[in-house]
Amino acid sequence: MGSPWWRNVYWNAEIECMPVEELKKLQYRSFKTLIERLYDTNRFYHDRMKSVGMRPDDLRSLGDVGRLPFMFKEDLRENYPTKMFSVPVTDIVRFHASSGTSGKPTVVGYTENDLAYWTEALARSLTSIGIGKDDILQVSYGYGLFTGGLGLHYGAEKVGAAVVPTSTGSTERQLELMQDLNVTAIACTPSYLVHMGDVAARMGIDFRRDTCLRKAVLGAEPWTESMRAKIEKSMGIRAYDIYGTSEQAGPMFTECEERDGIHIAGDIMYVEIVDPDSGEALEEGERGEMVVTMLKKEALPMVRFRIKDITSLVGGECPCGRTSPRISRITGRSDDMLIIRGINVFPSQIEYTLMRIPQIGDQYMIEVTRDEGALDNMRIQVEIRPEVFSDRVEDMILLRAGIESELKKYLNIAATVELKAPGELPRFEGKAKRVKDMRVI
Repeated sequence: MGSPWWRNVYWNAEIECMPVEELKKLQYRSFKTLIERLYDTNRFYHDRMKSVGMRPDDLRSLGDVGRLPFMFKEDLRENYPTKMFSVPVTDIVRFHASSGTSGKPTVVGYTENDLAYWTEALARSLTSIGIGKDDILQVSYGYGLFTGGLGLHYGAEKVGAAVVPTSTGSTERQLELMQDLNVTAIACTPSYLVHMGDVAARMGIDFRRDTCLRKAVLGAEPWTESMRAKIEKSMGIRAYDIYGTSEQAGPMFTECEERDGIHIAGDIMYVEIVDPDSGEALEEGERGEMVVTMLKKEALPMVRFRIKDITSLVGGECPCGRTSPRISRITGRSDDMLIIRGINVFPSQIEYTLMRIPQIGDQYMIEVTRDEGALDNMRIQVEIRPEVFSDRVEDMILLRAGIESELKKYLNIAATVELKAPGELPRFEGKAKRVKDMRVI
């Protein structure tokens, strides 16, 4: 019996199956070219390298990469919106933005070539899980400033699949379209797919009997093998993990059919795993913080960017034949960011928004739960200033609605607000514990 079909199907076999040593040589050449360009043309990178005594000539091998300085999310905020760009704004063909910790988003720009490499990475990824011209992919990630929807959209079209751009919400309508258009694959958050399954059950829809769905590309929030098993058992499909962040270029990399780690296109992104505290490199199999360098990006190259996601490098060869580096499932973050329905939310961002509202006092609590439909819910308890607190129900309803409106405007996600009387919320000695994440995946 021959090898399974997926071990012989590649989008770009020359790169995807390149011998490891050749790939490392290619990575070094790309790294060298990138650093030379940035040192000569970008003030931020020039000054950052100079601060650690590094010049492009000091990068003599990939072993020297660890001498280069890190980049952080704060760098993007401090240079908002386009001060870190390495090309004129006239060369930018698209902007995306993600939530930031200070109330302002971080803005990422893309040149035409940047979008092409993003699409190329997704073409390889979708091919590796068997999605191609015979498929109809329903994209139920958000479209717009969030990178999820458009990324999958163009990647799917690149491999010849038809796209149903449903975005998020209107679940019953999405299920009807899934049936009417014979959708074979879906891309969304894992919690939304579980919710979709619950809605389908109430509508009397059986995924095995009533749909052509066979694959799901799931990401934008942490999920576990147990959730994968639940989805596959209830729906009769195969579920695949996808990874990406807005800073690198949105969703780019997936597991292959072997589902033993997420393949990273090594010619497009260089990955390191470091100790979150010391910043020292870790060995294969050791869990730590992922650090990425975008080797091909023109508009906003990210050099040793600390993404904060916790993972590890997967050792050994993948039976699929791809020689690209692999990372294990993301298990959390090294900072306090919450991922709620695929949207990044920082407690400090919530605080920033609340503190802009004069009727609110200094105390608040954030509670995150997951309902039976597997959707995340965020409840924010806030203390009202004594001079504002009222026994009139109508006044409190209006105030609560106003606070919820402000939060949605700044967070891009709905939160339920519960008003508390002055002194009602707990106080803490030392560091306040303002977040209760009670989700069980």
